[in-house]
Amino acid sequence: MTISKATLEEMYKKMLHVRKFEEKVAYFFSMGMVHGTTHLYVGEEATAVGACSALEEKDLITSTHRGHGHCIGKGIDLNKMMAELLGKETGYCKGKGGSMHIADLSRGNLGANGVVGGGIPIAVGAALTTKMKKIDRVVLCFFGDGAANEGSFHESLNLAAVWNLPLIFVCENNLYGMSVSTAQSMKIQNIADRAAAYGIPGKVIDGNDAVAVYNTVMEAKEYVKEHGPILIEAKTYRWSGHSKSDANVYRSKEEIAEWRKKCPIEGLKKYMLETGVSTIEELKRIEKEAVQEIEQAVEFAQNSPYPSLDTIMDDVYA
Repeated sequence: MTISKATLEEMYKKMLHVRKFEEKVAYFFSMGMVHGTTHLYVGEEATAVGACSALEEKDLITSTHRGHGHCIGKGIDLNKMMAELLGKETGYCKGKGGSMHIADLSRGNLGANGVVGGGIPIAVGAALTTKMKKIDRVVLCFFGDGAANEGSFHESLNLAAVWNLPLIFVCENNLYGMSVSTAQSMKIQNIADRAAAYGIPGKVIDGNDAVAVYNTVMEAKEYVKEHGPILIEAKTYRWSGHSKSDANVYRSKEEIAEWRKKCPIEGLKKYMLETGVSTIEELKRIEKEAVQEIEQAVEFAQNSPYPSLDTIMDDVYA
């Protein structure tokens, strides 16, 4: 499938946005400026951006606790996103939600979710609504390998299959559910093999190859509208720990170093240069713009006010 120059360059910029955004978050967290916890997406940029770039604005996604990449991939406002991380009232949740609660319905992002596997049944509900109302769109559900062992995964795939819903399940298999390797938590090589149990297709792809992810989701979009759900397993790897409190003692430095050589951003850059899509000068310009746009988001967030104490009981439900 031929991908346009404009799309590839936009994907490259978004992947840089994800990387630079997460690096800023890590820095702010180390300085005590981000409260609670946060789960960084560094190393997995190709999966989120490749998948979201294949979607239209009207299509919907559900996200995970490691959701910053999904947000940026779906075209979210970087200023409002950074403001939310820093607890400012100009953020998506007025500074009250933080890292794991960013959502933007106007961009088709139904939200991150702090519950492992929590977004999977939400995606089924959104896809059921889509089918019942005869809306021309698809729903894409991101979840991790850890969520694939949750009951919500099995129940959701079963119902989605029975009802032939226009739903693309994307499992981001980064090989570890918190500190537990997939080799210790399941006795199969590929999570996509489980699709057969629900009578739906399962496909394994290189989650660090943005072009492969994009093409696979583009093909899946047309399939699910006609035939019902599909399960795509994107093999990838998170460079940092599970969360900011993770000392990373369960992985070797050699393993991490080996995966860092498979950097998805460098992979896309190499592809664009070797195929003649873009010149090195054009890519350097995109890199410079991406850095500037993240710095602008930081400036916006830092100059924004904190929520007033008068609003402490607003948006709280019981």
